[in-house]
Amino acid sequence: MTLHDSMTTKQRMLAKLTGSFAPLTLEVLDESENHRGHGGWREGGETHFRVRIVSAAFKGKSRVDIHRMINAVLADELASGVHALAIEAKSD
Repeated sequence: MTLHDSMTTKQRMLAKLTGSFAPLTLEVLDESENHRGHGGWREGGETHFRVRIVSAAFKGKSRVDIHRMINAVLADELASGVHALAIEAKSD
């Protein structure tokens, strides 16, 4: 059992994004309750997230490239329960 196993999905996402991008600002919002009854929703939440992140790691990258970078870092979460991820990302 690793440290990540005892963390919530939101905590894992925060840790991974922080470790990968050293963001100036980072918010991971669980918006699951806003999607109650919609596809992918489940009791307990942690299915629909919004990430707001500002990082120098994104400088010179296109929006598509930034989204790909974030999706790659969060691949495990996206494969195991996160149904939707909205991304608001900028470079510093």
